[in-house]
Amino acid sequence: MLVRTSFFAAICLAVAPAVLAVSPWPQFRGPNGDGIVFDQSVPLKFGEKENLVWKTNLPGKAWSSPVVADGVIWATTAVEVFPTEEERIKLLREAGIEEKKFNQLAVAKTIQLKLLALDFESGKLLSTIDLGEIETPDPIHSLNSYASPTPVIDGPNIYCHFGTYGTFCVDRESRQIQWQRRLPLDHAVGPGSSPFIDGPRLILIQDGMERQYVAALNKSTGETLWETDRPEMDAPTGDQKKSYCTPIKITDRLGREQLICMGSQWMVAYDSETGNEIWKVRHGKGFSVVPRPVYADGVVYFATGFGKPQLWAVKVDGSGDVTDTHVQWTVLKGIPAKPSPIIHDGLIYVMEDNGIASCFEAQTGEEVWKNRIGGKYSASPLMVGDRIYLGSHEGTVTVISAGRDSEVLAENQLDGQIMASPAVVDNSLIVRTSEAIYRFK
Repeated sequence: MLVRTSFFAAICLAVAPAVLAVSPWPQFRGPNGDGIVFDQSVPLKFGEKENLVWKTNLPGKAWSSPVVADGVIWATTAVEVFPTEEERIKLLREAGIEEKKFNQLAVAKTIQLKLLALDFESGKLLSTIDLGEIETPDPIHSLNSYASPTPVIDGPNIYCHFGTYGTFCVDRESRQIQWQRRLPLDHAVGPGSSPFIDGPRLILIQDGMERQYVAALNKSTGETLWETDRPEMDAPTGDQKKSYCTPIKITDRLGREQLICMGSQWMVAYDSETGNEIWKVRHGKGFSVVPRPVYADGVVYFATGFGKPQLWAVKVDGSGDVTDTHVQWTVLKGIPAKPSPIIHDGLIYVMEDNGIASCFEAQTGEEVWKNRIGGKYSASPLMVGDRIYLGSHEGTVTVISAGRDSEVLAENQLDGQIMASPAVVDNSLIVRTSEAIYRFK
């Protein structure tokens, strides 16, 4: 068993042909970005000594999820050089932070951004790729990390995004940086939005304090192809305009390809080639949105972020401002601010941050059931077959049954916090905690 150390992935193509057959997990929430797997079987019960294939400690601190391809697990991390308490207070004051917020924030003297490659079969650390070092990074929320966005694998490359601290395209075989960009942004509490591949484009949601926009970069060169500013907001400060969501792409019944890019106050669909706005809906005062939207049968479902999280269902076949015409239903209570929803077979499942799981009718929003699980949650739930896996801050992975009658099937305890969403490859469950990465089978 290997031991080396850990809100958002890995590489070596020189592997045996048998390993090359391993199914990929290329992005946040899996191949379809929805947290659903049906062709795999993973253990119901597991732990530090049960159904464990290997455990490898990872350096640094990161909430990015692992991604997997060609027998290699990739994970980003940020290795922090920590200040003394006296230095921490000084850095926060120099950053212009109000003293009443000091206890909410963390800050580092420097951070080293890295990409780690681990062997899928053994867990052995194959490579540590140094991406850059940032002097005096901005403070972040104490619950966040400097490496929370999940990287995305596309063809020979892996794209690592650290928000304002840089975007890197790395060749998976040579492990060399092909290009890098830095698009400055005031995140306020650190980066969160993961990158998304759309054909020849790398899509980045850039919703900061001072400016909110969506950008498309040429995935081969890093050159900006288009930028589109978000709709005007009436929030009193930038704190209520910032957001951290990850986009999805859908094709509506009219044949229009849409980039669905959730943000504060507005959900917006863009033309992926031009960045032109297709439709938008005003969802209220929600901000700092984290959950990734999900889509089914002509309707997009999304949580509205911090403030008072709500769940909205909006038809995607409109144009312009569809706030008064295309909202199918809303649920006003018991909705997560951070974990993403799951939709399957006419039901939508959510895991509220404070430990209450709920199920709603996708067509009407009517509640089907509610189950108090306990714990605190940031990681998005995972559906494998007829089970849903829920990882908590306390390191507990609770497994519940899906469907109209749900019950707790198992509780599995791991060391360290779980903030990253899990992956499933080759009938194995890959779980990243604050301390390590595990493979269970």
